[in-house]
Formats: sequence, C-alpha cells, structure tokens
Amino acid sequence: MPARTGADEPAELRRAALDVVLACIDSGKAEPSRPVVKGAVRFLLDRLAELAPGRSVEVRVPPYAAVQCIDGPHHTRGTPPNVVEMGATAWIALATGRLAWAEAVADGRVRASGARADLSGHLPLPIDPPPGRPAGRNASETG
Repeated sequence: MPARTGADEPAELRRAALDVVLACIDSGKAEPSRPVVKGAVRFLLDRLAELAPGRSVEVRVPPYAAVQCIDGPHHTRGTPPNVVEMGATAWIALATGRLAWAEAVADGRVRASGARADLSGHLPLPIDPPPGRPAGRNASETG
C-alpha cells in the first residue's frame, strides 16, 4: 500500500481549507461547502488568539466559531463587554487583508461593541506561524 500523504492534523486541515476558500474568492467561484468555510474561519480565529492572547475581547463568527483574545480585563460569566461579530466572508476578508476594518465596520459587515473591540491593530493576520510551531488550536465551536 502506498504511503498516505497530505494534511492530517486539525490545524493543517484548517489551513488547507483556507487555501481552498481563498482560491474560490480570488477566482470568483462560488463559496465552497460549509465544512470548508468552517475550517478556514477556525484557522484564522485560532491565529488571532495565538497572536493576540488574552480574554478581553470575544470575536464571533456564527455559526462557525468564536475566540477570546487580546490582553486586558476579562469576563468570566455572561456576555463579555467587548464583542466583535461578523459573517464568515467578512472575517476571512479582514483576516487576509482583502477588506479594511474601517470599511467593514462602516458598512455593517462587522458589529463591534466595547472599548477594546477595535481589531484594526491586529489585522491582517500573518497566515503561517513560525517554522516548527503549529497554529490553530484555540477556537471554540459555536455551532
């Protein structure tokens, strides 16, 4: 039997999903299937949480995932004081530099509330982690 090759770790699969989604966006093709979009969203949220650790802001991309990030005061119960929420298309575009934060907030693609809810200083995200360090292990599913 030939050796199996390809991504088999969750972070690698999510990174591969991001590649598929970006290829579809760049070529103007229809959005890929929901599991592929979910993988891309979770990969990028995990990168945000890795690069901006903390629990003062909750970033939500329903129904796919949410993370807490950014250092500062954090909450332990109920709705957090700093919440950012958007759809998958907006999140992927913001995280990869295809959409500016100010534009997304101004036109309603992003809903941000709270004094620390401005993610512009953290976006776009560097997609790949330093060599030898896996990315993408922090997002918690919301649906």
